[in-house]
Amino acid sequence: MKNDTQILPFHQSETIVDPLTELAREGARRMLAEALKAEADAFVASFADEQLEDGRQRIVRHGFGPERQIQTGIGSLDVQRPKVRDRLATPDPSKKIRFTSNILPKWARRSVSLDALSPVLYLKGISTGDFQEALSAIMGTDAPNLSPSVISRLTAGWQAQYDTWTRRDLSARHYVYIWADGVYLQARMEENAECMLVIIGATPEGKKELIGFQVGLRESAQSWHELLTDIKSRGLSVAPEIAVGDGAMGFWNALDRAFPGTKHQRCWVHKVKNVLNCFPKQMAPAVKSDLDNIQHAGTRKEAEAALAVFSEKYEVKYPKGVACLIKDQDAMLAFFDFPAEHWGHLRTSNPIESVFATVRHRTVRTKGALSQKTAKLMVFTLIQAASKKWLRLKGRNQLPKVIDGIKFNDGVEVTGDTENHAA
Repeated sequence: MKNDTQILPFHQSETIVDPLTELAREGARRMLAEALKAEADAFVASFADEQLEDGRQRIVRHGFGPERQIQTGIGSLDVQRPKVRDRLATPDPSKKIRFTSNILPKWARRSVSLDALSPVLYLKGISTGDFQEALSAIMGTDAPNLSPSVISRLTAGWQAQYDTWTRRDLSARHYVYIWADGVYLQARMEENAECMLVIIGATPEGKKELIGFQVGLRESAQSWHELLTDIKSRGLSVAPEIAVGDGAMGFWNALDRAFPGTKHQRCWVHKVKNVLNCFPKQMAPAVKSDLDNIQHAGTRKEAEAALAVFSEKYEVKYPKGVACLIKDQDAMLAFFDFPAEHWGHLRTSNPIESVFATVRHRTVRTKGALSQKTAKLMVFTLIQAASKKWLRLKGRNQLPKVIDGIKFNDGVEVTGDTENHAA
């Protein structure tokens, strides 16, 4: 009688055998290979009109680089990076067209997600000697790029990067817009009242950058003054055009001392929450709808009209809610003096909130209180990883106009024609 029983290979008792994961890895390897090939082909196709004097294509595919292992969340993948060749004969290397993969940078050995995961595991108390065991279930038993010696070098590198970043020269920097907020982590720091004071800025190219942060008191003008003074002491001299943040911070007094010409824009997300706290919960949908009519109005005049309707509608029964809104009226509507493409960015300090949502999530289970040093290193390392995915501002072509002092009225550039039309 034929024995159909399949003989499985022997494995060590502690080895995890997961055919599904192995299948996923193989599928991921093939998909990565196809994506890299498609990326290189698209690059070559974009230069199809570039030809040499003899009529040959200037930019062509040129085989593959050596095979290497990339550590990812589902284990190590063996990949080869496609190569592209510029056939142009020139002694000047700067004139050569070079291909750089956005999917697989030249020297990458780990995925971005692992770069973000490593500091989280380390800062949550996992020792360098335990990294191999902690990650083996999802990365396989062989994780050569996350050995204890490598992790030790990484953590030393994070501290060195942070130290360098805190001393960097800002004299050549210009931030057109800035967002400020005081953010509490889920994990306690040494003093419960302290939080992270954070400032993010938008460059003239529309790129968002972390400008500075420190542990301090959210409501303290002195804490914010110390942060702004540190930034200015490293050379930042050009005042931002407008700052966005919550009204219940000491930031605004400190800002007026550091950059008195910078306009104020209150965050609508915070303001809506504060106003809704003055109304019964069952009224929240209707009140929020009325507030949306103000912040999403097409012009300042329409917004002021909607605000007047809101005041008349609720002032008798809910005066605190109306007072909470109208006390910051000018600062709530400052965004109308900037390009309409930027209104979505300027109405809220969410660029900071969205970043720290991840940081909070990853610190929620941290036991005990974080030291200020550990908290700063954690925030810096996580934000540096997150910043690689930050999108640039919409309508960034309008930023040079803002820098040049061109006026905008209801989001539209003020020219001779618009002034005559308004008259």
